[in-house]
Amino acid sequence: MIGLGTIAIILALCFGSIPWAFGSPSGEAMVSRYESGQPRQSIIPPIWAPKDAIDLRRIVDASTPEKLAEVVATVARDTGTPAAQVAVTRDPAVLRMLVDRLGDAAPTFLLGSDQLGRSLFTRLLAGGTISLSVGVAAAFISVMIGTLYGALAGYAGGRLDALMMRIVDVLYGLPYILLVVLIAVASDGVIDRWQRHTIEQRAAQRSAWVELQLAGQADAGPERRLQLDNEAMARFGTGELSGPQRTRIDVVALLVAIGGVSWLTMARVIRGQVLSLKAQPFVESARAIGAPVHWIFWRHLLPNLLGPIIVYATLTVPQAILQESFLSFLGIGIKPPLPSWGNLAADGLSELNRHRSHWWLLLFPCLLLGVTLLALNFVGEGLREAFDPRRKRE
Repeated sequence: MIGLGTIAIILALCFGSIPWAFGSPSGEAMVSRYESGQPRQSIIPPIWAPKDAIDLRRIVDASTPEKLAEVVATVARDTGTPAAQVAVTRDPAVLRMLVDRLGDAAPTFLLGSDQLGRSLFTRLLAGGTISLSVGVAAAFISVMIGTLYGALAGYAGGRLDALMMRIVDVLYGLPYILLVVLIAVASDGVIDRWQRHTIEQRAAQRSAWVELQLAGQADAGPERRLQLDNEAMARFGTGELSGPQRTRIDVVALLVAIGGVSWLTMARVIRGQVLSLKAQPFVESARAIGAPVHWIFWRHLLPNLLGPIIVYATLTVPQAILQESFLSFLGIGIKPPLPSWGNLAADGLSELNRHRSHWWLLLFPCLLLGVTLLALNFVGEGLREAFDPRRKRE
């Protein structure tokens, strides 16, 4: 119950905040809230965290200039210190007075801000939505492939079953994460080559169209050619993918990469279940009356396979989320500016050093990822025990 409750809270926070996190703040119609930020508000610690002189100085510098000038004048008058000295002070006591008197004019962030002044809390919600969505979608692809593959192998039996299972054995012998990385990198290369080909093709189409229009205009000048070039650009375009289009293609390629190599365990489990089920009297009776294979699968096999499918699907989701986060951490998964817990952790890792560490940028993405994976595994193990026939007999 703890795992299920934790997952319910995380899902409610991430997916319930989609309109807010992916919406546009006031005055920035073209920017989503998770991308919105001011560089002068960068690397500000969480509002509840202890702050030293450097943090306080950064908060003061990031506050509203008009309010800051007023507060500086007030503190200078109260302390008897020149205003110019108060404005650039590094004294923690004076800085704390400035921050306290700035009030709402001082920037505050629940979980701190990143290098570009964006709220880490907002980016964690948006990143959680992306990571969970990719994990669930990749797990769905994995379950579909594994169920169909295992059911076909188990029901066919004989040499076909042996051949299909040997293929699974070969894939099991290959490094899992290496396969995912290779598929992700190869898909990026294919997309880049296709885009270059499209750009060259559109350029040739524009050039041919312009020359065709100029064929009967021997006295056409540079102005006319420029006009035709603009018309050709409007007619044929450049062939380049827009940012959102490339992002969608990259996400789909990532889903295929993760889901396409995560189905092996599911295939083996479903094959074993089908081998057991097809020897049962109700399946033998259906085959004896001439029922087609697809009818037997949907009517008799699939209802009895739902238990193992649900259990292993639940256990596949955390694996898919972890793979997505790992690939994003390496820079070949979800790419900025779209956030995910993996690339947020990668950004936070670079902020750890011996001189000064901005710990919140690494702690919270890793904490949310770890809690989510642990809760999903608890749910999966609970479902496994609930559907275990040996426990029912006991």
